[in-house]
Amino acid sequence: MKTVTATEASVNFGQLIEKALREPVTIKKHGRRVVVMMAQEHYERLEALEDALWAARAKNAEASGFLSAEDTMKEMNAILNGDS
Repeated sequence: MKTVTATEASVNFGQLIEKALREPVTIKKHGRRVVVMMAQEHYERLEALEDALWAARAKNAEASGFLSAEDTMKEMNAILNGDS
């Protein structure tokens, strides 16, 4: 992964976009990594992976005895309505 300073990113933004289409680019500010620039397609794949991970965790939690999202909402509504 390529790393550039914020100043370099600003000066060479067009080239940075082209580079980020091929591989993520880290941008540093004051010596710290603060931003990663990447192609939209790559970002969408990461989002899909994260969604799948959270869905699997929710399914595992439900299977181990935690309330489902629907049951949780019913319980919360009952508490808010003073039904419990």
